[in-house]
Amino acid sequence: MANYDNRPPYGTAVGRGAVDVVDQGLRAHMLRVYNYMTIGLVVTGAVAWTVVNTALINLFFTINPSGYAGLSILGWIALFAPLGLVFWLSAGIGRMSVGTAQAVFWVYAALMGISLAPILLVYTGASIAKVFFISAATFGALSLYGYTTSRDLSPVGSFLLMGLVGVIIAAVVNIFLASSALSFAISVVGVLVFAGLTAWDTQKIKEMYAVNDDGTVTGRKAIMGALSLYLDFINLFLMLLRLSAERTDFGSAHPSLRRARRPHGDLSGHFCVRLHRRLDRESKPEEARKSGTLILP
Repeated sequence: MANYDNRPPYGTAVGRGAVDVVDQGLRAHMLRVYNYMTIGLVVTGAVAWTVVNTALINLFFTINPSGYAGLSILGWIALFAPLGLVFWLSAGIGRMSVGTAQAVFWVYAALMGISLAPILLVYTGASIAKVFFISAATFGALSLYGYTTSRDLSPVGSFLLMGLVGVIIAAVVNIFLASSALSFAISVVGVLVFAGLTAWDTQKIKEMYAVNDDGTVTGRKAIMGALSLYLDFINLFLMLLRLSAERTDFGSAHPSLRRARRPHGDLSGHFCVRLHRRLDRESKPEEARKSGTLILP
């Protein structure tokens, strides 16, 4: 975390004008990050709603002869395509223009909308709305804490990453065990992990900002920062949804799925494996950072 510290060394004289420039630039940078993240969430929600409420649902989901709903070939492609986009973005962010990186992020958000569309069928609209606003309030409070605190959250972040690995391993094991108790424990721990990651990522994004970066480098950092916070919010939302949301009759949620007794597995229970790499190799190789995601059913 100290590697990203943009504060001047102790004993360095800094004029009030220079401080104002840094503060204004940082505020503009964080606002850009939050705007990108918000637009990404809107894209995800709009695509999910469109898929569920139009004939597009028949392109991505199928019902087998036994009456269970599952993913079509296009559905599986949409489920795993974000992985390829993330690796592409992570490997090529240093060579991409800001416009190209934005386009990749919007496509990624749209594909996430397809993969998360089943939650609109599995859970009631009222419970989804309730959990969304709870998630938004929680995310906002924790992100504000990460932005304003003077405490170094690096030690906490390292612990949270270990917790995330544990959540992922437990979730994979539970695919085979199908234990409701383990699922509940994963969701509880997941809420704590992604709540902490929200504050930590916000602090890292803040400290990655450098007033001397040009517009291209700043734009790339904003996009990768937005991706990190987007994933924190999505995962926090999904964990809370699994803990408190009310399930609906999946078979009657959509005319195309009336025969479905319930989906094969919990299609709403995706989680994201965050791959922290380095960003901005051009300006500060030792301080660069990249971030990505692996979506698993």
